[in-house]
Parts: sequence; structure tokens; C-alpha cells
Amino acid sequence: MTSEIINTSDLKNDPVFGQISFDGHEQIVFCNDEDTGLKAIIGIHNTVLGPALGGTRMWTYASEWDALNDVLRLSRGMTYKSAITGLNLGGGKAVIIGDAKTQKNDDLMRKFGQFVDSLGGKYITAEDVGMETRDMDIIREVTPHVTGISESKGGSGNPSPVTAYGVYMGMKAASKYKFGTEKLEGRKILVQGIGHVGETLVKHITDEGAQVIINDINEKRLEELSKKYNANVVLGNDIYGLDIDIYAPCALGATVNDDTIHQLKAKVIAGAANNQLADEVKHGRLLKEKGIAYAPDFLINAGGIINVYAELEGYNKEESLRKTENIFNTTLEIFQLSEKENITTHRAAFNIAQNRIDARKREKNS
Repeated sequence: MTSEIINTSDLKNDPVFGQISFDGHEQIVFCNDEDTGLKAIIGIHNTVLGPALGGTRMWTYASEWDALNDVLRLSRGMTYKSAITGLNLGGGKAVIIGDAKTQKNDDLMRKFGQFVDSLGGKYITAEDVGMETRDMDIIREVTPHVTGISESKGGSGNPSPVTAYGVYMGMKAASKYKFGTEKLEGRKILVQGIGHVGETLVKHITDEGAQVIINDINEKRLEELSKKYNANVVLGNDIYGLDIDIYAPCALGATVNDDTIHQLKAKVIAGAANNQLADEVKHGRLLKEKGIAYAPDFLINAGGIINVYAELEGYNKEESLRKTENIFNTTLEIFQLSEKENITTHRAAFNIAQNRIDARKREKNS
């Protein structure tokens, strides 16, 4: 087992660290183990508010640079997600490079857990794309610095339902701001990505009477959920110009970009995916100019971290759901602040989160 810890402050002149993704990250940990074939990267963005908590994603990346960029963007997002939600946590994330369906095994999970343990609690991992609650149980065998473990082992289980509930609350708040009512009955809603979170979101909005359209790369799953929820299916990537009210990106990030933003006819964007804006400044501004109400992703998808954080303090499901439900109120506040200060909703949410981090830093330095 070998690892290399890079302190970004030592390499500011390296062109790699000039990339926008390196936004003040404290540590990047590259993990490599020949025996298990593990190749992983742990990104620790900020620990001012507390230890960096964020899930581990296992994905087949086109290149190792893509994996690095992903973990940097995701760990940064976790910092602001925890800050705006009021949690005493910093931001971190991990990626394991590989196919979760064919390359994941218990030895790989244990080895990754050993790397997490070597950080002494500075990073706490949890479930993300390509990972399951069982994987967290295996990791728990070698380190206490993991959440989202099985209920049978004293944990909170899969956080996806709570994540979806938070997105649902954020969507209803965005609807109230844009359409004058939080009710989703009759609204045409496109859910892109129907994994654990996406499916639960589909259930919520279907139960409320929305006209649901689903899109995913897994055609078999599309067929199953279409029958289960009586949802319409749209295949392929030609989805952004659809005549819909709400676009809910629940797959990978950066779907709001130079190619798609001018096609969008939706009046609301509210989904579970991380880093939905390919360029936070540019595309946030373009959405505002187009009159599209964007519910910041790192705010409305925070239900999962609220849920797993509760494990660290003694899990209470009802309390986690209550805190997640408050995403509705916070989202409305963000829209109102955006309008009052004539800034994007992303900037409004970011400013609130950054102010909390800065205040804590001043406390520590005083």
C-alpha cells in the first residue's frame, strides 16, 4: 500500500494547481495498491468547520485527469453543502477509478478503508455513485471514519431517500418562487438519471400528480420505471429543448453548459446532481438572464449528508427528515436574496456558506 499526500500550498506555481478546480484545497491524497488494483484519489477541500465528510464514487473515468478534476469539484461542493446546511463539517470527497460492476470487491474496499484510516479522521467517507451501503460496512471493518453503514449495524443505511426528499423540497420551493405555488400537480418534469435518488424523486413527484418524463443511459431501467410510475421515456441526449416546466438533473454534473443552456425551455432547474453548472459564474448568469429559476445543487441535495452526519451524533431519522424539510425554507430565502441583491442564486447560496466558514476561521484565529 502506497500513498502520496500533496499539500497544495507547496505547489502553487505548478501549472496543474493553476486549474480552477484547485480552489484552496488543503490536501490531495493519491492512493495506489498493486495487490488489489486500487487506484483512488481523496480530495480534502476545507476543514475549518470540522472534518471533511463526503462520499466515495467509483467510476470508469476516461482518464486519471478526469478523475482528479471530478474529486476536486466534488470535494469543494461538499464544503459549501455542509456550510449552508449548518453542519459542523468540512468538505471532502473520494473517487475510486474502475468499474463498480466488475472490479469492486471486499479486498478493494478494505484497502481503500485503510487509506481513509491513515488520515486520522480528517476525512470521513460515505456512499456515492457506484457504491452501496454494504461497501460502507466493509470499510467500517478497518476504520471508524465512515458513515452510511447498515441500520443493522447501528447506521442510517442508504442516504438516497433522504437526498431525494431534500431535492423534492427544493423543487417545491423553486416552483413556489417561479409559478406562485409549490404544488407540482400537472407540471411537466424531466428527471435525468434514475438511480437510487432519481427513482425516489420520481415517486415523490408522481404521487403529487406531476407529468413525469425520465431519461437515463440504462434503457432496461427506463422500461422498468416507466411501467412502475407510468412515466414517459425519452432516450438519448436530445432532451434539453423539450417543452417542460422543470428540469431535474440527477445523473452526473455539468449538464448545464454552453451546448445545452440555450436549448432549455424549462423555467426551473432543481435536481440532485452535483456541479450542475459547468461554469458556475457564466452559466449561473445566463440562467438568471433567461429567467430560469435555478435551485443551487449543493443546497437542495444536502439531505444525504444531513442523514449520514446524524450517525456521528446518534442517529435519529425523524430529526434528519425535519432538518431536510427545512431545505424548502432555505431555498426560498436564496431566491429572495438573489432577487434583492441582483446576483445569481448560486452566488447567493455560496456567499451564505462562505460567510459561515470565514466567521469560524476568525473565531479560531482570535
